[in-house]
Amino acid sequence: MRKAWIAAGVAAAAPFGLVALLAAAVAGMSGGPSSSGGSAAVSLAPGAVPAAYGPAIEHWGRLCPEISPALLAAQLYQESGFDPRAVSPVGAQGIAQFMPGTWPQWSTDGDGDGRRDPFDADDAIPSAARYDCALARSTGSVPGDRTDNMLAAYNAGAYRVIQHKGVPPYTETRNYVQNIRTLERSFGVVEAPLPPSALAVGAIEFAQSKLGTPYLWGGEGTAADRGRFDCSGLTQAAYEKVGVKLPRVANDQWNAGRHPQRSELLPGDLVFFANDLTDPRSIHHVGIYVGGGTMIHAPYTGEVIRFGTIDKPDYIGATRVTPEGAQALPLRVPSTVVAAGAGAPQNAFTDATPTPTPTPRPQSTTPKPPTPRPMITAAARPRN
Repeated sequence: MRKAWIAAGVAAAAPFGLVALLAAAVAGMSGGPSSSGGSAAVSLAPGAVPAAYGPAIEHWGRLCPEISPALLAAQLYQESGFDPRAVSPVGAQGIAQFMPGTWPQWSTDGDGDGRRDPFDADDAIPSAARYDCALARSTGSVPGDRTDNMLAAYNAGAYRVIQHKGVPPYTETRNYVQNIRTLERSFGVVEAPLPPSALAVGAIEFAQSKLGTPYLWGGEGTAADRGRFDCSGLTQAAYEKVGVKLPRVANDQWNAGRHPQRSELLPGDLVFFANDLTDPRSIHHVGIYVGGGTMIHAPYTGEVIRFGTIDKPDYIGATRVTPEGAQALPLRVPSTVVAAGAGAPQNAFTDATPTPTPTPRPQSTTPKPPTPRPMITAAARPRN
């Protein structure tokens, strides 16, 4: 009943009374900052990964106790952004970013076509799970969290984990482990209700202050843009106002927190729209939910930032942003640079930039193994 009253009140509120109403609602419901805590995420949240990869991740993510479907999904996203054609600057290949020297030992013919191809997700996903579990066994006697040690071994090599008696002191490796453990919560389903966000009021207040501002494809609100935004530029700026750095592209903003169901939406949630409702990589538009089935968004060229309904055929879902969820997202840049406005659709919701491609992780100043995927010892090889 209380949620229904809040939703109805937000929908009916005059624009300049909206922030005060939201502040009261969020304060009354949250009682404090947002949290990504809760029960451990095991299965995948609905719609969290491209549907083509979901069954394999669900199946192979249970290969050993140290991994879960949500953790395997987070690892694949961190490695390649679910791009089966990805090739890193150091030569790592496919959705799981296997090095050519590591692939022959751990590869699996997952689809039974007689080939083991690192660029075939049906082969690479089970191979990644198999390699993870082998690394977990090889570092099983090392003190500390077994999953953390496994992930560190995937990044820096099992020898380094054994040598340092836990996660090595390399900035890259420690960030890799922390980010995947955080993203695991974003990709996983949880039984407990998601807590509301105390950041919502500030983000919505910023978005409300931009109502009536003309849309600019590629706009980020800078002086050069004359204060104009596109959809993901607006949401990025709104959350940056409250200290959260979101990715620039809408389909990466999707992974900045857990995903509430339509009936669980709260003010401040990001709401997304996609060309393919089975694949979040096809997300093309994002807005900020304000309650009552309504969002503030920057629609398209020729329009202004305004209120709009979220109940559209291309609505794919929502994200409750958390600072740690946003911080865990991998650094990405557009694969091509397109001038703002050049070739932008004129009458459809659209994101600012093309689908991003992975960039190399920043190098640690601490010495580390020469390759990011060193093979573990033959003694640790799993039995078939």
